[in-house]
Amino acid sequence: MDAAEFRRRGKEMVDFVADYLEDIEKRPVYPDVEPGYLRPLIPAEAPVEPENYEDIIRDVERVIMPGITHWHSPNFFAYYASASSYPAMLADMLCGAIGCIGFSWAASPACTELETVMLDWLGKMLTLPEQFIAGTDGLGGGVIQGTASEATLMSLLAARCKAVCRIHTSNPDQSEAEIFSKLVAYTSEQAHSSVERAALIGGVMMRKVPTDESYAIRGDMLKKMVEEDKAAGLIPFYFCGTLGTTPSCAFDPIAELGPFCNGENIWIHVDAAYAGSAFICPEFRPLLNGVEFADSFNFNPHKWLLVNFDCSAMWVRRRQDIIGAFKVEPFYLKHENQESGLVTDYRHWQIPLGRRFRSLKMWFVFRMYGLTGLQAHIRKQVNLAKEFESLVRADQRFEICAEVILGLVCFRLKGSNELNQNLLARITKSREIHLVPCQLSGRFVLRFAICARPTDSRHIQQAWRHITQLTFELLQEPNH
Repeated sequence: MDAAEFRRRGKEMVDFVADYLEDIEKRPVYPDVEPGYLRPLIPAEAPVEPENYEDIIRDVERVIMPGITHWHSPNFFAYYASASSYPAMLADMLCGAIGCIGFSWAASPACTELETVMLDWLGKMLTLPEQFIAGTDGLGGGVIQGTASEATLMSLLAARCKAVCRIHTSNPDQSEAEIFSKLVAYTSEQAHSSVERAALIGGVMMRKVPTDESYAIRGDMLKKMVEEDKAAGLIPFYFCGTLGTTPSCAFDPIAELGPFCNGENIWIHVDAAYAGSAFICPEFRPLLNGVEFADSFNFNPHKWLLVNFDCSAMWVRRRQDIIGAFKVEPFYLKHENQESGLVTDYRHWQIPLGRRFRSLKMWFVFRMYGLTGLQAHIRKQVNLAKEFESLVRADQRFEICAEVILGLVCFRLKGSNELNQNLLARITKSREIHLVPCQLSGRFVLRFAICARPTDSRHIQQAWRHITQLTFELLQEPNH
């Protein structure tokens, strides 16, 4: 493909994408395929000779689209939002064209410097404390990770390194292996599975803290567990609090937990993967209170802030804590400006060496939407969740299972878990809307998350009519 054909095909692809997104709600939101459906549809080996572009595009509809769950359909209400916007897509095209691998400032100065500024822009939108903003006298700064899972792992490994150095300094006779065996981390029983996975990768013990009736951790419970572990000779070193848990969007009280963790030399990481985007709105910013006690904080603009995957924003209070844990300087990566106080080499802030020019997406989206446009998007989706909540509350057959704070509604039919499992099975089989469940207090609960950018009131009303029709049919069966 030469430049001339690329121009033609590129314009065709933009039309294809625009048509796909404009007509996406006409497609069944959930695929009707069985595992292994794709293999018989394509050859067993790669072609020896080049094939035509037209054939490839035709096969997108024949092979790929039948197996797609359409996350950006306004009928998609599962998991959490996966952000998408036209400015971000255009920026991704430019990122792919530039193709730099931004492991150091010298590898592409704009890639590094724009990221630093974009994390400062975003931090200021959230009114983060100044210690997290790179362009101040503070010692912290921000970095784009691939996912919140990576951010959690990075924070845990940095905390582990810091704890080992601190303990070894005061007790030089203790070996690293001995210290490792005593380290213990904490998180909520409602925390995302990636937090537990980070502990497995980091080789440390992870204890899950029970939650209260609102599915949030209470300070007295964390304090009790820490004191028990210290009495048993263990070393508490890390706590991951969640703002907006995956099952129910619950909020751990960071303002209550933070001072205790600081006093115990426990690194506190705040995971706000979904909910963090809402904190750009003044009315939701109090949910972030207590972040001033955090050692690290993360949320995903690629969930709810119209920046396409992957773009997970992470800030640290002291950048040296994370750089010091992972800094390796091979000769071939050194450059003449690396000792400058103005230079950041983000390879020291992450697991992989290479990185894409992801800050371009933030730059395009922030400029084309502005803060007011991004706030309007968040507020619209929260209002849609409240609209769905009101529909559920008005039907005596259903109950709300957790406080609706942002864009998630947890609800269920009054009755057995089996009844609700059957209802969800019918919803999934219909392929008209898509939901996933969670478990709260031993109950099987349906999650209704406002996800797609074009979702509006019409889709909420249609979804509720569909749910109630399937409920009516289910309850008519003799065994119910």
